[in-house]
Amino acid sequence: MDEAGRGPLAGPVVASAVILPSRYKHPDITDSKQLPAAERERLAVEIRRDAVAWSVIAVGPRRIEQLNIREATRLAMRLAVLRVSPDLALIDGNTPIDIECEQKTVVGGDALHLEISAASILAKVWRDKLMTELSLRYPGYGFERHAGYPTPQHRAAIQEQGPCKIHRCTFQGVREHSDRYRRLYLPQTETTQNPESSQIEFQFAV
Repeated sequence: MDEAGRGPLAGPVVASAVILPSRYKHPDITDSKQLPAAERERLAVEIRRDAVAWSVIAVGPRRIEQLNIREATRLAMRLAVLRVSPDLALIDGNTPIDIECEQKTVVGGDALHLEISAASILAKVWRDKLMTELSLRYPGYGFERHAGYPTPQHRAAIQEQGPCKIHRCTFQGVREHSDRYRRLYLPQTETTQNPESSQIEFQFAV
């Protein structure tokens, strides 16, 4: 298992779980961060073709705000594991998740275990594709270039345009410019109450 999207200011956190065939080998599969985008996309096709089972789960920005990013990531990982039902879950990082099967956390696992590397590729490719699609719905932020990460260009766009519906309004770099954050997370005053707009939601299918 691995995830993509803990650090961005916008979009979902995405977890993937992959079960590969016994003794499966692939010379090109490694940590997704070490691969160019075109290579990740090619490998994602091969991983999905060759895997015994795989899943990709996205947890959106509203749930991230409710739970915090750590717990939202654990939720995405738990749901991804439930879709593939492994005997043993190898989890990248040092944080266990709430599952019934045996699990092992592996710091730097995306460089040590082929299964974790494969999961990192699926999660990264799926999330990058989604953020490119969302850039058409929410233009001007450059999601197709930085996938929601806090680049100087992204921070400048938030400051100029304000956050959009897929921004994580509790994150530093967004909340300073977010009316939604002030409505939902700070003490309300007569001038900041706006019940209708506080119901805005953006949901990702899982």
